Amino acid sequence: MYQSHFGLREVPFSITPDTSFFFTSPHSQEALNTLLVAARSGEGFIKITGEVGTGKTLLCRKFIATLGDEFVTAYIPNPYLEPRTLMLALADELELTLDKDVDQHQLLKSITFRLMELAGQNKQVVLCLDEAQAIPLESLEALRLLTNLETEKRKLLQIVLFGQPELNMHLEQDSIRQLAQRITFHYHLGPLNKDDLEYYLAHRLRVAGFTGGRLFGRGAVSQLYAASGGIPRLINILAHKALMLAYGEGKQEVSKRHVTIAAQDTVATRSSRLPWLIGGLSLLVAACSVTWALTK
Repeated sequence: MYQSHFGLREVPFSITPDTSFFFTSPHSQEALNTLLVAARSGEGFIKITGEVGTGKTLLCRKFIATLGDEFVTAYIPNPYLEPRTLMLALADELELTLDKDVDQHQLLKSITFRLMELAGQNKQVVLCLDEAQAIPLESLEALRLLTNLETEKRKLLQIVLFGQPELNMHLEQDSIRQLAQRITFHYHLGPLNKDDLEYYLAHRLRVAGFTGGRLFGRGAVSQLYAASGGIPRLINILAHKALMLAYGEGKQEVSKRHVTIAAQDTVATRSSRLPWLIGGLSLLVAACSVTWALTK
């Protein structure tokens, strides 16, 4: 839509977790380093927590992409599964072929054999579970039992839990205290601070092909931070809408007003005043569509 207007190869502020846009802020780089050190240590559970929209899924994918050939990774994006189904999902990630009606004993035996086979090839297996706050307690316990499998030197399976802060409350329950005790590394992923935001915007614009000067005015940056609280997903949503507004007006720079209108149109932001601006956004988005259609 607005890419050619601003000299971009692609949309810079998509909410899809594309690892080419991974921003190495102090927080995200420290979290990634924690994951890499923990994975190479070969011990137990690893936990990453963060509020909604702070970039846990992107961090997870970057972590998987950064691991070397000595690792085999399994990724389960939605672990709201009862124990047997979760084990079947793990077996699928490990490329196991199982009978349709495989019983629990044979399922666990097959997973164990596969883990031992990979260990014999000097491969470390890392299972990453996104949205881990949704895992049922009995499934967490099943995972803990799997991590009992080990050689004389290291675990056959490491598990990384990526979840919202509610995950901490689950782990405080007495019934899974043994699992909580096995979390050897953990990190809480926070929002960007105001200083990081300028670099974040410049980084994503550069990756998307922007070679010009300042695209977001200083007032726009301040308003982005005020409306988003530094949450990357909200920053992306607001920045994308603000670029659409600037494009619709034929402007080459995003202003504070553009961000204000975008924030008013976004339910999740801190802004909840000036309802009349919603109509303004709709009109400008319509203008974007007309301009785009005329320039095709």
